[in-house]
Amino acid sequence: MAETTSESALSEEELEYFRKKLLAMRDEIYAESAATVEEMQNESTLYPDPNDRASLEAEHFNTLRIRDRERKLLGKIEAALQRIEDGTFGICEITGEPIERKRLEARPVTTLSLKAKEEQELEERRQHR
Repeated sequence: MAETTSESALSEEELEYFRKKLLAMRDEIYAESAATVEEMQNESTLYPDPNDRASLEAEHFNTLRIRDRERKLLGKIEAALQRIEDGTFGICEITGEPIERKRLEARPVTTLSLKAKEEQELEERRQHR
């Protein structure tokens, strides 16, 4: 059986796998962000047609919204990397139980097990009634 860290239910190999996955996600976001800045700077040509300008502005707005979501995701990625260092990665913040591997694969920044997340969403729905 694989050796696990003191708190995490994941082996050192699994933690390294998720560390690399998170770093790759972070690097991809940084690269996309740099490409967006460069693209927007290169599109500085004037568009005399108001419709063309409006289309470009709408496209820029949508792109910036995506980048804002990615900026928030970067914070979650950094927090997940810190949890790997702390030995708490893969442990549900609410229950203290291990988070399912499939859930970590799908969303490595998660801090809640599927059961805890479902209970949290159910409680939120109850409060909004």
